Amino acid sequence: MARYTDAVCRLCRRENQKLFLKGDRCYTDKCALERRAYPPGQHGQGRRKASEYGSQLREKQKAKRYYGVLESQFRSYFEMASKRKGKTGENLLAILETRLDNTVYRLGFAMSRAEARQLVLHGHFRVDGKKVDIPSFLVKPGMTISLKDSSRSLEKFKSNIEANSFRQPPKWLEYDANNMTAKVVAVPVREDIDLPIEEQLIVELYSK
Repeated sequence: MARYTDAVCRLCRRENQKLFLKGDRCYTDKCALERRAYPPGQHGQGRRKASEYGSQLREKQKAKRYYGVLESQFRSYFEMASKRKGKTGENLLAILETRLDNTVYRLGFAMSRAEARQLVLHGHFRVDGKKVDIPSFLVKPGMTISLKDSSRSLEKFKSNIEANSFRQPPKWLEYDANNMTAKVVAVPVREDIDLPIEEQLIVELYSK
């Protein structure tokens, strides 16, 4: 399974924006962007005026990095979004939001999407009572996501849930904290997605 394996803090510096790829570290003064708020590399501190194409590319890269998706899969999501009714950009974000690893992160079971991906791969979650260990699995309205019974007592999940108690699940998820289950009650809309992404620029990039 292909995935990005280099230092993720470089990605935040490249986008000049916190992508929250390292969980709780991103909220401390150890964050690389707090220490070096300029792009990595020899010419990182030079001033560059972004072209129209450059701005579009940066938005695409930012979205890919937020959700931990590589180019080929991101492109397939875009094709899927373009075939749905409505605005392609908003459809794209809705598809990315409903990935199982992102859903697990949104529910507070993981400190980052990368950690959520790992937890899904290890088989800790059930969808409608069945084991699903595919991070890219897309959840749909009516589906129920739950933590495996034997995993509920693990210290990892207890500490993550406590640390993420300040984060509220989005409106498209109905979370039952007592049973550690959540039901998908709707398709995410743009107002439910709090990421600073200009999705229209991504549409313009792929439409060329």
